[in-house]
Amino acid sequence: MAMKLVRKTADYKIFLRGDNRYAVQNAAGKPVNGEEKVNILIAEELVTVSAPPAPEPEVVETEEEVVAEAAAEEVAAEESAAEEAPAEEPAAEEAPAEEPAAEEAPAEEPAAEEAPAEEPAAEEAPADGEASED
Repeated sequence: MAMKLVRKTADYKIFLRGDNRYAVQNAAGKPVNGEEKVNILIAEELVTVSAPPAPEPEVVETEEEVVAEAAAEEVAAEESAAEEAPAEEPAAEEAPAEEPAAEEAPAEEPAAEEAPAEEPAAEEAPADGEASED
């Protein structure tokens, strides 16, 4: 699709491209891009510029505030745990932990005496294909 000429001045030509964006050429026919193109389009009132939204200020917490918040959360967690636990059950009624069966094999322990690694003999036989120089 060809570009349509929108405006023509002595200094530049403005075209509407097929994708509904603008192309600007200077008097010599060279493309104009970047900030200069934006300024031309704004001056011709073909585009409007809106200010970017102001970034929200970053909240910086001090160490004291962080510690105070953590302590408050800890207290709240303890209170909720205390409310959830029934107060009538005595601790003595808890089931004893099961003891391991006597039939189980004890955990393997490394042998105290390990066989020393074989050291090469002082006089080794020559490998196949090598001639001895004796």
